[in-house]
Amino acid sequence: MRGVLAAVLIAALAGGCGGGDEDPPDRPPRESAAEAVVRGWAADLRRGDVDAATDRFAVPALVANAGPVERLETRVQVRSFNASLPCGGRVVSTRREGRFLVARFRLTRRPGADCGSGTGNTAVTAFDVRGGKIVRWIRVLDPPPKLPVV
Repeated sequence: MRGVLAAVLIAALAGGCGGGDEDPPDRPPRESAAEAVVRGWAADLRRGDVDAATDRFAVPALVANAGPVERLETRVQVRSFNASLPCGGRVVSTRREGRFLVARFRLTRRPGADCGSGTGNTAVTAFDVRGGKIVRWIRVLDPPPKLPVV
């Protein structure tokens, strides 16, 4: 009986492997919940859907875009922040750094904004996602500085 059960289990697992539809480029297999939020947010902005991008943020949220950290305390402030971003972006890689998911984006044009010469460049942002919402959005240097070994 155990042999039959093992064969059924192996067949069921193998049936889900290989073949079938490929994942779209913005949705790699086995992504974390945080990655899904970040990729969804990026897709929202690329489409010019600032309201959908705003809905992916918690209130309050902390943001820093090449300046001091700002506390966004209302949905209107979060929407204004998202609308102020001049480019859309396609996630090209992610990595975990403690609480943060650090995402590298290839910048794109987006409806309703002017990305200008930024199109095609890369940008890196650290996201803290909790409960399916972005609670911290921090632009980081691209590439990160080399730290001295001490």
